[in-house]
Amino acid sequence: MPKGLFLPDEFTPTKFSTATDKAEFGNHFLRFIKSEWAQALFTKDFYRRLSMCFGHIAHCDRGTFYETWFTCDQDRLSFLEKTLQWPCWGDPEYTFSDVEHAIQQEMRERNYLARYQLRVAEAERASDMETLRRLEAKYRVPSNRTDDAGTMSADVAESEPTLPVIERTPVQASLF
Repeated sequence: MPKGLFLPDEFTPTKFSTATDKAEFGNHFLRFIKSEWAQALFTKDFYRRLSMCFGHIAHCDRGTFYETWFTCDQDRLSFLEKTLQWPCWGDPEYTFSDVEHAIQQEMRERNYLARYQLRVAEAERASDMETLRRLEAKYRVPSNRTDDAGTMSADVAESEPTLPVIERTPVQASLF
């Protein structure tokens, strides 16, 4: 008997999978997300079934699949978007479409998409702010070198070397 939200009597068995198999997959899927995508829960059996659901492909092997979808919040967000947009095609007697639909409903109720959108936005903002700090440190004139009016204080102005002014006379030439 599966432990979790989904129960076998909610699903239709297929020729190769029981209703219990379907319920266990759905429960494992939700546990995997709740665990923050723990690699230990990304088992061979789970990978095999997941690679056949929600329009995914096998990505050659389990490691590549995990690296593609679960190593950073941006990739996880892409996975959630793909999962929620999948139309769950197929007859439940032949596919896991009934489980896919149930998983999608639970993901919407748990608001996973909005959570990861917020995480990605926060990470992007933090990265932008760090870039801003770095660029300001490199290019912005320190505030203690100018007064409120934007002019240099006398002691700073005296210590600043002045460059000679080179006057140039404009040259006008004819191209013809």
